[in-house]
Amino acid sequence: MKEIGRRSILFGMAAIAGSAGSSATTRKVRAAVIGLGHAHAFGKLTALRALPQYELAGVFDRDAQLVEKSGAPLLSLDAILKDAAIELALIEGRVVDNLRYARMAVEAGKFVHLDKAPGDDLEALKTIFEEAGRRKLVVQMGYQWRYLSGMSQAIEAARRGWLGDVYLLRARIDKPIPQEQRHELGRFRGGMMFELGCHLIDRAVDLLGAPKKVSGILRHDSSYPDKLADNTLAILEYERAMAEIGVAAMQPHGEQYRTFEIYGANGTAALRPFNGKLALDLKDAAGPYKAGQQQVEAPVQTQPGFTPELIEMYRIIREGIRPSYSVEHDLATQQTLLQACGMGDTYISTLFAS
Repeated sequence: MKEIGRRSILFGMAAIAGSAGSSATTRKVRAAVIGLGHAHAFGKLTALRALPQYELAGVFDRDAQLVEKSGAPLLSLDAILKDAAIELALIEGRVVDNLRYARMAVEAGKFVHLDKAPGDDLEALKTIFEEAGRRKLVVQMGYQWRYLSGMSQAIEAARRGWLGDVYLLRARIDKPIPQEQRHELGRFRGGMMFELGCHLIDRAVDLLGAPKKVSGILRHDSSYPDKLADNTLAILEYERAMAEIGVAAMQPHGEQYRTFEIYGANGTAALRPFNGKLALDLKDAAGPYKAGQQQVEAPVQTQPGFTPELIEMYRIIREGIRPSYSVEHDLATQQTLLQACGMGDTYISTLFAS
């Protein structure tokens, strides 16, 4: 297994949890939301408003209905970029616009929270990270499952060797997509793999590193008369392991059946659904776990939400902590995603090799 410039996620989660109750007298970070077309936009607004560490300056979007729904002050894009008091820009527009918005925000001297998937142009993303680095800024990816206790426990068990030699990571993240949303998702060749598979590719790269080879199966298997790849599978190949990630748009109550599993020579760690309890089945006792089947209590949280990532971003800005995930990890995740979606080379570049 390979680690890409990352600290222990459980340590990071504990630090985040300890900061969540900070006093309202703490010097706030003034933030603005650029774009409201992303599926996470209103969830981010809710989390932002609930945190005493932040002050919401306003939002920008050209859709008056979305702005009205947000209940936030409307700001022009130019006003957000030129206001030096706004330190953080949350990029929550349509995916086709977000890399452009992120670049503009970084060039204006803002810290950036960029929601998933971060566009389809790897070189543009690299340029944004490079510019942020020159300006001593941070661009944080909006992958909220990074902070989910059950997944973090499973990855920790694998990384510490408690599962034995890991040979397979298998995960599904299905969601029924209504017809009116399918056209926008169909703009990207990867379809559902691009939309939701990015979350699980991020988790696979966290545990196993950048894969040696990536294969994607992108099928349209529903009866809808559109071109959305709505039944998709990605296979990531490593020297002695594989990751198998599936995403489909048809499963009723799909969130209840989302599955995250890691298989090793000493046993298995499995999570279903994502916000359920982690189940372990070990041949031999290892670490804090006994032999046999057992359920593990979550130490910090059971719901992902958007609060942990925003708390971490606050601490990055105000306390100068290092992000839990490196630029190298984020670029490896993005390159792997584009490959799985048929939008990149078959093999990972040596740029991401250790």
